Amino acid sequence: MAHLTLLSAMSMSLNALGQDTLPELNLDLSDMTVSGLSSGGYMATQFHVAHSDTVNGAGVIAAGPYYCGQNDITVALNQCVSKMEEPVDLSSLNQSAASWAEQGKIAPLENLKGDKVWLFHGSKDTKVTAEASDLLSQQYQQWAGEQNVTYIDNKPFAHLFPTREKGGSCLSSDAPYLGNCDYDAAGEMLTSIVGNLTPPSTELSGQVVSFSQPELAGEAAKTMAQTGYTYIPKSCAEGAECKVHISFHGCNQYAEAVGSEYVKNTGLNEWADSNNMVVVYPQTKKSMFMPLNPQGCWDWWGYTSADYATAEGHQIQAVMTIVEKLNSGSNHE
Repeated sequence: MAHLTLLSAMSMSLNALGQDTLPELNLDLSDMTVSGLSSGGYMATQFHVAHSDTVNGAGVIAAGPYYCGQNDITVALNQCVSKMEEPVDLSSLNQSAASWAEQGKIAPLENLKGDKVWLFHGSKDTKVTAEASDLLSQQYQQWAGEQNVTYIDNKPFAHLFPTREKGGSCLSSDAPYLGNCDYDAAGEMLTSIVGNLTPPSTELSGQVVSFSQPELAGEAAKTMAQTGYTYIPKSCAEGAECKVHISFHGCNQYAEAVGSEYVKNTGLNEWADSNNMVVVYPQTKKSMFMPLNPQGCWDWWGYTSADYATAEGHQIQAVMTIVEKLNSGSNHE
């Protein structure tokens, strides 16, 4: 009975987020930013690299370098998460990116030059090694320029999204993987990659709206959840031109597992509200069958296809299509 009550409460929490139709939005798709935690951090980098012609900034919490998993779950687990049994050959990963750029599978790497990047790794994080995050910093310094990369690695936080006051203990990595750390990671990150922002709203003007990911993105969204979410400030709903920020949750942090916690409590919405910014929260789902994804992670090792880290990857295609459809006000849920 307690289990049913919990599921019922979670369902009510999710349903409370939604509405049937989206407003007509006027989004600037030429200057987007992305962020993510853990597998979402890996996906944020993949999305940034794949679409650096339109994505101009990235914030990554607790993730390693682009293409670290190399389309091999064994490599991913042995080198890119909680251990690094053999050194990662960064030059080889960079060569893969260069080759895909030549083939047109990702945007030219030159587009990354000058992009603002904010990286974070908690010193108490035991889920992703500091060595992996260090390599991501090195990689981005090569691509974006050392002066454009901010790397925070001296905070005693566990594997989670740090917030000013939401979530559980900052020293343990437990659902919903938000930490009450007296640290506004959302604000620090957005200020770094967007710059010159108005202070966050103390009371939100807009609302979180649900949408059907398969309806908007079609077959490309087959490994993603039925429902995605977006926070739309009142100014954006009323037609103001607004920026877009895409936020990728971590493993075990998708909405069916943690309800509205990630969508509502990272602090991103408060900053977006006062700065004419729509935040898109695409969602994964767990799968106990092939393609196997028991923790509802974003694909950073190849469970969807060998093209997972490129613009031809299913999830990257789906999220870009979702953003484009949101811009036209399409919604068919």
